[in-house]
Amino acid sequence: MSPRLNVLIATYLEPDLVRRIADADPRVDVIYEPEIVPVPRYRCDHTGTPRQLTAAQQERWEAALAAADVSFDFDWQAPAELPVRAPRLRWVQGTSAGIGEKVRRAGLDLSDLVMTTGAGLHAVPLAEFAVLGALHFVKGVPQLRERQVAHRWERYTTAQLAGRTVTVVGLGGIGRRVVDSFVALGTRVLAVGRPGRAYDLPGPVFSTDELDDLLPRTDVLVLCTPLTDETRGLLSAARIARLKRGAIVVNIGRGPVVDEAALVDALRSGALTGAALDVFETEPLPPGSPLWDLPNVLVSPHLAATVDTENAALTDLFVDNLHRWLDGRELRNLYRRDLGY
Repeated sequence: MSPRLNVLIATYLEPDLVRRIADADPRVDVIYEPEIVPVPRYRCDHTGTPRQLTAAQQERWEAALAAADVSFDFDWQAPAELPVRAPRLRWVQGTSAGIGEKVRRAGLDLSDLVMTTGAGLHAVPLAEFAVLGALHFVKGVPQLRERQVAHRWERYTTAQLAGRTVTVVGLGGIGRRVVDSFVALGTRVLAVGRPGRAYDLPGPVFSTDELDDLLPRTDVLVLCTPLTDETRGLLSAARIARLKRGAIVVNIGRGPVVDEAALVDALRSGALTGAALDVFETEPLPPGSPLWDLPNVLVSPHLAATVDTENAALTDLFVDNLHRWLDGRELRNLYRRDLGY
């Protein structure tokens, strides 16, 4: 008889989705106690508000970890201690695309754990946000709102996005969807990927080594890169200065990819038209950050990827990966320690 597989669900998940995981295969036993995982603050929240567990609840949580062979999300209490607290654990399915920073911070990149990400599941909402960010400034939404508040009817000439040059940096699942979205809107897209990598995209693909030459031609810069040693500070002060005057910056990757102080200076001076930011150097964005009050900045609290269908999509991915795991096949979205994503 095939061995049983204990699957721990370590984050809040809707009952019907838990049943789908339990019904995925007769060999699967689900461990799920929603009253001892963090309380979601909104739908599809995988961080939540940590609970203060009673001694009995803490014992149950530690027993669940100790029994788990597979986990849907990381231990919410002490991910760095997973190899000790969950000695049977062999595979963790992450709930976000960018787990690299968490993995490195917890030291799990030094463990034998197999880890998979949610890469690709957030491509559509993030591409929509990128388009929103570009259109917000190209179509002059801040000025429209200003005139509306003043009850001022004033005709003027607006602009269009079509025909402009959009540079997309980062060509994973999210970046490729961003490229497709802007191509469909009639823009000229400069796709920028990792040096030495081949990408299945129509038209030429540039490498980050060529970024300095592309920035002066760029009307809209969309950053879609994960945070790695190579991408930290990628949009430096020097590169911000190279951007075409009046350019728009959209960041849906990670905050530390951008020199935030230099970005603020360029926004204040008018060198840049605006910035639509879903991610920041420090999160939550500190109350004293000038980004809150700049009229040419759209602040999104790292929520552009989170839509109401996310948990269902994550469950689809996890169930497919469960079948692959049980059949000994390669998993989807394997985390690459050497790349950091």
